[in-house]
Amino acid sequence: MDAEGLFQPALMEGLCATVYSCGVDGVYVCGQTGEGLQQPAEQRKRVVETTVRATPSGKIVMAHIGAASTADAVELARHAERCGAHSISSLPPSGSYSIDEVHGYYAAIAAATSLPFFIYFFPSFSARPSGYDDLMRLCEIPGVAGLKFTSTDLFTMWKLKRAGAVVFNGFDEIFVAGLAMGADGGIGTFYNVVPEWFVAIHRLSREGKWDEARALQSRVNAVIGLGLQYPTHAATKEMMAWQGVPCGACRAPRANLTEEQKRSLWEKLERLDLPRR
Repeated sequence: MDAEGLFQPALMEGLCATVYSCGVDGVYVCGQTGEGLQQPAEQRKRVVETTVRATPSGKIVMAHIGAASTADAVELARHAERCGAHSISSLPPSGSYSIDEVHGYYAAIAAATSLPFFIYFFPSFSARPSGYDDLMRLCEIPGVAGLKFTSTDLFTMWKLKRAGAVVFNGFDEIFVAGLAMGADGGIGTFYNVVPEWFVAIHRLSREGKWDEARALQSRVNAVIGLGLQYPTHAATKEMMAWQGVPCGACRAPRANLTEEQKRSLWEKLERLDLPRR
């Protein structure tokens, strides 16, 4: 986005080209990292359209269509299907909703398209759903294929996998642990910064090379640890600019880094063995 928060298609095209060249299987757009909830619906539609056009054959676009109202989420879901996205996902509605209300929200979205639908479980964002029973009830909605699981409760992840759900690990810093407990893959923020490292961790886990996977996870976590010293969204974008993949500014109310913070971050980046693009 530019400094006014307007979507810049050329920057998204550059980002897609970078991550796809590193071997990722697909992209998740307009989620928390993509600031979907901070953007108006019409702009979110343009983001999805641009991403679909920039995605090679055989790769997957999962569009986050969560919104404050069920009607808006349904409209975004239908648009995602019309423009060629391969699947959809949604956070629960933000607020004090019962599990029955959340179930109704997800059921309406799932019924609106023929696309595979993935629940976005993030208990730090919403109190509902809560725990295995709530999640299983949501996974039984027709059209729900699985979930993005952004929680450290890996026992619950394991139980969901045992029940047949497709699960994407959501916390970047425990990707190896999520894979060890059965996750099919991962979706996260720092995948934008070092996509090839996450691709390698996934491959190594499938080959049973857990020592190598853990060692690479440690390198990932050093990058995450640096990013967490600053406002994380802004720091991630600045890391990518340093690498040669500009992604523009954060959208208000998210703050961008100050000039002093940028200088500090760039000095520390010089000491990390990050790929330059």
